[in-house]
Amino acid sequence: MKYTKKNTDKDLVEGCLRGHRLAQKQLYDRYFGKMLGIAMRYTKHQEEAIEILNASFLKVFNSLDKYKDNNNLAGWIAKIVFNCSIDHVRKHTKYRKVMNFEIERDKPVLNDSINNLNVEDIFKLIQKLPAASRAVFCLYVVDGYKHKEVAEMLEITVGTSKWHLANARKELQRLIRQQDQGELVVRGY
Repeated sequence: MKYTKKNTDKDLVEGCLRGHRLAQKQLYDRYFGKMLGIAMRYTKHQEEAIEILNASFLKVFNSLDKYKDNNNLAGWIAKIVFNCSIDHVRKHTKYRKVMNFEIERDKPVLNDSINNLNVEDIFKLIQKLPAASRAVFCLYVVDGYKHKEVAEMLEITVGTSKWHLANARKELQRLIRQQDQGELVVRGY
């Protein structure tokens, strides 16, 4: 069988299970862009995200025999990419084990500048956060996990998770103000 972009996911999965390299390439190419976004949330550089993605696809190809065809291949791959991303964060990020800081209560960001940012700008600012705070921020804010779940996934305490979330929010506010001031200077205000 010849594998092209026109093949269904089911065709590609069957080809991968038979060890056809072209089927693997087509599956990889089909989901690379969608899955890169997941890995990028937990890394600072695209090269690092691609490394996670390659490890994820290796797991995908090695576990395709466990995939149950329920027409949600993208969701199944996304879960593997997410888990590989979290494993990468756990392995490469150092957390302080004990933090008894006064945690600020969750406050909305009251900054008119945020209304002027598009999704790509916000994503770029998130990538500038320190690795530990970025991971907690993405898990809590973007992915919707609770502090207890974040703590379990990253093998940290709930207090450490809360501290990193507060730290990420403060740093994002600083970065937004900094970006806003830079735009005012460029515009000549």
